[in-house]
Amino acid sequence: MSGPLSLEPGGVESDTLALRLTAPRPRRALDAATPAEGPPAGGPEEEAVSTLAAELADSIAPAVHPYEVAALLEAEGLTASVIKERYGHPNLFSLAAALYERVPRTFPEPPPTTDLWRPDTPRCLLRGVLFALPALAYLLTAPLWQPGRHAPALIVAGIASWAWGQALGHRAHLRLPTGRREASGTLLSGSLLGAAVATSLAVLPADSAVAVGAAAAQSLYLSAASVLLVLARERLLLAALSPLIAGAAALPWWEPGPHLRAGLPLCTLLFTLLAAGRVLRAGRAGPAASDAARPRLLASLPYGLFGLAAAVLVVLDGRRQPYTVIALTLSMGPAEWLLYRYRGWSVAALRASATPVGFLLRSAAVLGLCLSAYLLLLLPAVLFTGSAPATPLLLAGVLWTALLLQAFGVAWPPAVLCLAAAGAAAAAVTVPDLPPGPAVLPAACAVTAVCLTACAIHRLGRPSPHA
Repeated sequence: MSGPLSLEPGGVESDTLALRLTAPRPRRALDAATPAEGPPAGGPEEEAVSTLAAELADSIAPAVHPYEVAALLEAEGLTASVIKERYGHPNLFSLAAALYERVPRTFPEPPPTTDLWRPDTPRCLLRGVLFALPALAYLLTAPLWQPGRHAPALIVAGIASWAWGQALGHRAHLRLPTGRREASGTLLSGSLLGAAVATSLAVLPADSAVAVGAAAAQSLYLSAASVLLVLARERLLLAALSPLIAGAAALPWWEPGPHLRAGLPLCTLLFTLLAAGRVLRAGRAGPAASDAARPRLLASLPYGLFGLAAAVLVVLDGRRQPYTVIALTLSMGPAEWLLYRYRGWSVAALRASATPVGFLLRSAAVLGLCLSAYLLLLLPAVLFTGSAPATPLLLAGVLWTALLLQAFGVAWPPAVLCLAAAGAAAAAVTVPDLPPGPAVLPAACAVTAVCLTACAIHRLGRPSPHA
């Protein structure tokens, strides 16, 4: 995914402890000049007080102290003379206390509020598809340059681009509240530098100029696509991918030939670069912020380290079960949808809870529900690929829980835990002295998933992150 999710609307949804107020009632007109008929009150006029209590019952019932009733009576226009002559009480506070005692306490719930965390379902699903569609380029160009032979260069460039994109996406989100111009400048310089770094690293394992060129094209596309995804221009990216989609869709019935096999992916790359450049140019044309303080680079470091660890884990899983990588990529759309659902349901749980322990239990239930729903959605896709489901599901649980913690600003625990899992799994594959163990990756993912879940329950089971 291109950077942490922006789950901070900063609206009225943060006020989860809303006051319980009744609907406004038309003000009762009282004649302060004309006293009530009848003898002067030597004591309380019970019938008049009862009548007043009945008229003001809706406003008195939610009061928690007689002083609130006194303020209400004062707002209604009752004067000292009216209180003495009509209701037989010596002062305002005496009448307020009598009314407070006569009306039973009722605390109506506030009206239901709009769920501002409701996800945009089509957008979330589209993002998942956009993450997977670039793989069609390898399907089209495979007969031209044997991508399996040059896989090391592409993998190294892809891992570097993933890690860089996570860090850059986080930094751009930090800059967005400052202004569109500042965020666009960060994305422009960061995406160009990221493509250069990924291509340079791909030179090390590359065995030919073809591999370097393919890695450069892949890095440029990922940088440009990250710009469009961070700035929520998914439809523009889909339009840029249309030549690639059309060419891949025609392959079962038509042989496009070498020129189209190479030309359609290049057209897609060109359209994506132009779209990203157009969006960044429009963003840079806006006014500059007067107090644009740059966020610290170290603030985005854990997001980049998590991206590095996640890319390594996915690559290691893809070595044994290559088609599960496609399933995992497509599942990022439902995963993002469930991240939003967790936020909305957590706020609802907070409003329904009366004690911290009650909210902790509700929060843990919401976490379990969302995580289980994600894994159940992924299970049919994994089984369809013919792969063993244990490792992909454990890896998916690690990625989703880590992204959830990042959405709440908890960045270092997911980065450290995922790096440890990636390091252990990579060592079992690359270190000659260690025996090859197919169970190392699922075991590392299982331990990491348990640790991340415990961290999420501990950090997110308190009201403060949701308030």
